Amino acid sequence: MKKTVIRVLTIALAVLMIVGCMSGCKKDSKTYVIYSDNAFAPFEYYDAATGAYIGVDMDLLAAIAKDQGFKYEIHNEGFDASMGAVQSGQADAMIAGMTIRPDRAEVYDFSDGYFEDGQIMAVKADSGIDSLEDLNGLTVAVKTSTAGADYAASIADDYGFTLQYYEDSPTMYTAVVNGTNAACFEDRSVVGWAIQSENLDLKTVGDVLNPGSYGFAVKKGSNPELIKMFNQGLANIKASGEYDKILAKYGY
Repeated sequence: MKKTVIRVLTIALAVLMIVGCMSGCKKDSKTYVIYSDNAFAPFEYYDAATGAYIGVDMDLLAAIAKDQGFKYEIHNEGFDASMGAVQSGQADAMIAGMTIRPDRAEVYDFSDGYFEDGQIMAVKADSGIDSLEDLNGLTVAVKTSTAGADYAASIADDYGFTLQYYEDSPTMYTAVVNGTNAACFEDRSVVGWAIQSENLDLKTVGDVLNPGSYGFAVKKGSNPELIKMFNQGLANIKASGEYDKILAKYGY
């Protein structure tokens, strides 16, 4: 009887170990689907030399995933498409220079902020536009679903200008450079990078507007473990100095 009991207990223990291993392996092997923008340098942009998307967001995500030991696959589909993918459940999360705002927090759960920025107005380099007042009667370019577009829409009636929407930043810049639109609103760091690195015929006007923090986002109520890992990984790479190295790589 004693031998039988021992044998049964041994088998039961073995079964529990197998089940536990299978459960742990399943958890560890999950690959998160993460969406991002496709033309928002220096945070994410296509590098022809490597045939891959690079940038601040791409490097931060890679460093955090390595630190926390989770797997992911990235889809660079554009900002508006990324928001839609998260909301529909097609994506587990997005990282795309997305400003944390109260209205967005009703739809998304955000990580801790990982970069501080704000919008600024950009005009053609030889433009006589010096202030928001100069936009009266003109058409301004904005990028769909962005903080810049929302800010411009909130002041358009006050300053008497109309909006024209574009799907990506490069097309928006071109509209201003070729005179289709008088100005655009874009994140300061992004348009500043474009002007310097691409020698765009643009200049920024005025002060930084509507400042805020970028955050990693998931659909509200979903993937809390991913937000937890992102926050812990972000704290760890800041403590180790890796965060500063990534920003310095892109001139910050």
